[in-house]
Amino acid sequence: MKPQININSLIRSALFIILPVLILSASFKTVKSGEVGVVTRFGATTGRVLEPGASFIFPFVESVRYINTKKLTYETTSGDKQVNSKSDYKDFPVDTNTKDGQQVDIYYTVTFSIDPMKAQWIVERFGSEAAVVEKIVKTQSRIWARNIPRSFEADDLYSGDGSDRAGVEISEKLKGPFEENGIVLDSVGIREIKFSEQYVAAIEAKQIEAVRVETEKNRAEQAKFRKEATITEAEAQARAQELQRQTLSGELLNKLWIEKWDGKLPTYVTGESATNLIQLPQP
Repeated sequence: MKPQININSLIRSALFIILPVLILSASFKTVKSGEVGVVTRFGATTGRVLEPGASFIFPFVESVRYINTKKLTYETTSGDKQVNSKSDYKDFPVDTNTKDGQQVDIYYTVTFSIDPMKAQWIVERFGSEAAVVEKIVKTQSRIWARNIPRSFEADDLYSGDGSDRAGVEISEKLKGPFEENGIVLDSVGIREIKFSEQYVAAIEAKQIEAVRVETEKNRAEQAKFRKEATITEAEAQARAQELQRQTLSGELLNKLWIEKWDGKLPTYVTGESATNLIQLPQP
């Protein structure tokens, strides 16, 4: 005869084994590197922040909100490029106008991190990393990425160092709000300022004309240089000839004639007319 199975005993045995495992599992929390854990009790923060590693909390009473403290990237780019973007947060570019009324799209990147010392405050005020990015990083950066370029001429943003200076100004405007909200700003960079096709075509035509004018100017300068060089050379030759004429005095000519004379007297001399030759007696 088979012994009867006591169901209640089995249940008690199972609970005796499973319950400690559940309690241990609920008590044991692991915080990854690059994170901190904010301990909450019934939804309220306790003032305890867990560093990376293993920690224990009160099971079923306390829970952990994990906050990423690694460097994060917020990037604005076109929809087709967002698929392959490696940024943590992606958004569409900001449209704005330049000082002289040209419409542009601003493509920029903000790199930042959450201050681990402010993790509890961020949980209390925003609730999560995504919320602080949405309400501070996104909102503030888009405001200044729209307003700052409005103080720049289009030509400065297109071909000058205006985009770099605009990026610096945006960064300066973000430092205060970021610091106030527990965010450490790393950098702000304007990757591209996209102009309308009509403006780009006009600028290219202007640049081509400028190159043509500069080329013609260079040609004129070269022709002027060659002309001046020819004149200078001619003046030098004329001066040399004048010096030669001044140097060839009568005494110098006599000296040269004596140096060249072979010692023989002339056989004939001219008479009263060029055709009347008189023979000289020879010694």
